[in-house]
Amino acid sequence: MFARASKSLAIATVACAITVASAQSQPTGIIGPVASGDTLTQIAERVAPAGRTHRDEYLKTLAALYQLNADRLPNGVRSLQVGAMLQMPSPEQISNADPSIGAQILGGRNLPRVDPAFRAGSQPAVGIASAKTWPPSDSQGTPAANTSRQKTQPAPIVDGRKRPGARRAPPPEQFDPNRQSGLEPVPSVRWGNDPSARAEKVPVPDRWRLLENLDLLDTRWWDPYRQNTLKADRPIVGKDWFLNVSFISDTVIEPRSLPTPVGNQTTNDAGDIGVFGSDVQLVFAQTLLAPWVFYKGNTTFKPPDHEFRLTPVIQYNRVEVDERRALRIDPREGTVRSDNFFAIQEAFYDKHLRNVSDRYDFDSFRIGIQPFNADFRGFLFQDIQLGARLFGNRDDNKWQYNLAWFRRLEKDTNSGLNDVGEDLRKDDVIVANVYRQDWPVLGYFSQATIVHNRNREGDEGSFFDTNGFIARPASLGGERPRNYDVTYLGYNGDGHIGRLNLTIASYLAIGDESVGTFSPRERDIFAGFFAAELSRDFDWIRLRYQIMYASPDEDPFDDEANGFDAIFENPIFAGADTSYWMRQNVPLIAGGAVTLNVRNGLINNLRPNKEHGQSNFANPGTGLAGVGADLDLTPQLRLSFNFNYLSFIDTTTLEVARNQAGIDEAIGLDASAAVIWRPLMTQNIIVRLSAAGLFPGEGFRDLFPDEDAYSVLANIVLTY
Repeated sequence: MFARASKSLAIATVACAITVASAQSQPTGIIGPVASGDTLTQIAERVAPAGRTHRDEYLKTLAALYQLNADRLPNGVRSLQVGAMLQMPSPEQISNADPSIGAQILGGRNLPRVDPAFRAGSQPAVGIASAKTWPPSDSQGTPAANTSRQKTQPAPIVDGRKRPGARRAPPPEQFDPNRQSGLEPVPSVRWGNDPSARAEKVPVPDRWRLLENLDLLDTRWWDPYRQNTLKADRPIVGKDWFLNVSFISDTVIEPRSLPTPVGNQTTNDAGDIGVFGSDVQLVFAQTLLAPWVFYKGNTTFKPPDHEFRLTPVIQYNRVEVDERRALRIDPREGTVRSDNFFAIQEAFYDKHLRNVSDRYDFDSFRIGIQPFNADFRGFLFQDIQLGARLFGNRDDNKWQYNLAWFRRLEKDTNSGLNDVGEDLRKDDVIVANVYRQDWPVLGYFSQATIVHNRNREGDEGSFFDTNGFIARPASLGGERPRNYDVTYLGYNGDGHIGRLNLTIASYLAIGDESVGTFSPRERDIFAGFFAAELSRDFDWIRLRYQIMYASPDEDPFDDEANGFDAIFENPIFAGADTSYWMRQNVPLIAGGAVTLNVRNGLINNLRPNKEHGQSNFANPGTGLAGVGADLDLTPQLRLSFNFNYLSFIDTTTLEVARNQAGIDEAIGLDASAAVIWRPLMTQNIIVRLSAAGLFPGEGFRDLFPDEDAYSVLANIVLTY
């Protein structure tokens, strides 16, 4: 059976011979020449005892050959090299061999064939047989047995092979991956009576404290990159309850120019009766956050079973302006406002309900003050609000879903943080969405969203912010309290198609409002929104192209409200808060106590502010087209540039509010640049400096003659 199997193998010869030496380094026989298709089985057949009549004898030969040369065959016969020396088993070794080992070699291991091109630099140097030494002789000078196939050409020299007698080159210096990790090398273990030897057994309470108990790694509570109980590296209670504590410092310094109103009763300049005063302002804000997360479970492979999260925040802010009554309703308060506020930004409990697959597809429920983003870039509703949320995934995370309800908290006016001391707003947000990964193409995520906003704040009368200005209803048009119901139907996409990165956001808003901003009758809401960003990476450069459209209300007195407005926007788009128009809330002076846009928002929605105001569907709409670039100069340093052309879509509502005809649509060119520095190449230290300016268009000039528009932002974020 074995002979028939060996005949079926390839017999293409290679110029090599395997010399067989005895344990006394004296040749007692040879095996060769070896064909390129030879297996260890064929080699064993040629050195098997003559006249073998039983399978066990052959297996003993094979087992002895394999065991005797195991140091030369660590991975099977593929380790054979040109000129490799093997020791032929003696009759005693063959008789003492275990036949079962040979059976395992034949049956279980399925050894590969000899590969003459295989090189293994770690193998010992071996001699190379040539035609001059073939056939080799034994110690008595007589030809060895089994030499029927002879070589006629010298064996080739294999590149990289160490020549006989040559000195072995020292091994290259190995890179130590733990050089800067704090890990220490394991010292050699000494036994016997040596008092300095380590104990044979070291008690280890659990696997989390292994390095600490072996004295291999020092722990420092202030170092988040070492074993640290405060960073959930080890359980704090039992075996699977962990605590993760973080501390974040966010510092903002922001000089800016912003159109500022002035009047006879408020100006610091006697005799100045102009509409616009000094536009120079300075903002400083220092925010400290301390998120605490206490959870149960092994989160390396699956979601936590229970999670408790609490994030207390304290902020100090200071604003300096040149005009009275710009900061507070009472002009006696002066031109400087200092404020501080303590808030609870997050406070929720998350329960892992169940796993629905072996790969931890799951269902979870979360209740409390929690963050939520309705789409990929924060165009519609991105906030931290009180609510309940059921979420999970399916099919190896290809499908993800959210079902959520939020009752909105009131915000602090000056910090924008949650004010849990105020009554809840009569404003509900109900969300249902589903994500699909790799659809319609690989690498692209699609999301279908339905969001319903039910607002009944018109039943409560007027609401004034902490600075004394009216926030609900907006001081615009008829100042009528109003209620509304609006449903947003949306499709969002994010990912890449080939080498192109693409983000899309689109919404259709339908519903009704009890009264209009400018009209006393009920109005139907029908408005639309679309935004897209297309980008491509060229090595360390990303080029971006972005467009946005929010529909306008062309007739604020009819029975249909067509101006699109979001619920609470915080878009990461077109430069985000680096942009002047997104960062600054430009007031509509002499047209109402509202702003054209809200802080950290792009839509021209004519709200008093984002923190307290209601959505307004009677607005001039927004158009944006721009380009940008992100340049990763080093892993620590990034430069970003953005150029966006902004416009109103229809200025009818502005003309009605200002009682001013002929307002142009052009807002102007918003140009900004930012440098972001991460000295540790992590998110622990982020330093950002940006500057932005608006080159006014005719529409901006119509509203604010001779006004400058610039802002500078210095931001330092430190995270533990």
